[in-house]
Amino acid sequence: MTLYVFLKFLHILLAIAAVGANITYGVWLTRAGREPQHLAYVLRGVKILDDRVANPSFGLLLVTGLAMLYTGKIPWTTPWLLSSLVLYAAVIALGLFGYTPLLRKQIATLERAGPQSPEYKHLAARGTGLGILVAVVVVVIVFFMATKPALWG
Repeated sequence: MTLYVFLKFLHILLAIAAVGANITYGVWLTRAGREPQHLAYVLRGVKILDDRVANPSFGLLLVTGLAMLYTGKIPWTTPWLLSSLVLYAAVIALGLFGYTPLLRKQIATLERAGPQSPEYKHLAARGTGLGILVAVVVVVIVFFMATKPALWG
């Protein structure tokens, strides 16, 4: 097994962990919406998954991806790869500066004002919208990585 193949294996494994964790958020939050007595527990669980599984996996995806660029033969200026890197930067920015602080605020608001408060409902709707946006961008990145389309040329 070459170093490149091993890095590719790790890269795919990290993508499964990152995207897989993110996919579960909607399922857990939908279930908790039907049983508000569990909402705080679920939100804290989503925060743990985000902090300890998804975000570290997304960070290590960059490390393994760059290592594959260094050991492989694909130039980083290849359109599908460059597009993926730009989208990756957007996902990281949305996560770090959007979703993570919003989730923290959502938990605090839930504990202070309750699930029926207009403030909590507003934050929950923003979290859902932002989560959907991140998911769509991540799916596009996965599509580019899996299909390696010849973009713009």
